[in-house]
Amino acid sequence: VTHVLCNAHHLRELERVVEDDGHQWAKSLQKLLLDINQDVHESNGVLAEFKINEYKKQYRKILDQGEEECPKPPAKEAGKRDRQKKDFSLNLLERLRDFESDTLRFMTEAIVPFTNNQGENDLRMTKVQQKISGCFRSMEGARIFCRIRGFLSTCRKNNVNPAQALRDLFQGKFPAFMM
Repeated sequence: VTHVLCNAHHLRELERVVEDDGHQWAKSLQKLLLDINQDVHESNGVLAEFKINEYKKQYRKILDQGEEECPKPPAKEAGKRDRQKKDFSLNLLERLRDFESDTLRFMTEAIVPFTNNQGENDLRMTKVQQKISGCFRSMEGARIFCRIRGFLSTCRKNNVNPAQALRDLFQGKFPAFMM
């Protein structure tokens, strides 16, 4: 298993940095990530090695620009052991630098998506159910809930109306994706 960071989250966080802090590096990085994603789609999943290296250079150049734009935390007072509080944009910048390969993995491995939104969407209802009731009353109830949610998610992914699929299922008919 290889770790990957969600670029949809990065785009939202970069937008916050642009809007709240006015940093141009964040706007440039947003554009670069979207351009890379478009290029990956056009090349059917994986970029050529020279293109990957070119994009990595651009990525690092933008992060270097971010280093110049982001305010550094004030010097720590003598005798204090606490870590210095950094602002949001500096934390984001450091995370993007430290986890560059996890951020850009979508351009080097075909099975890695640009975002993990689909995975989050598939898990969201289970978490909502747990928050509302605090838990599932039984393991069997949890299994039934997951089976139904999995069926509905598969319907959506196959462009089958979930309500119609449930109606058909109760009438003994199966959707085409089950055959």
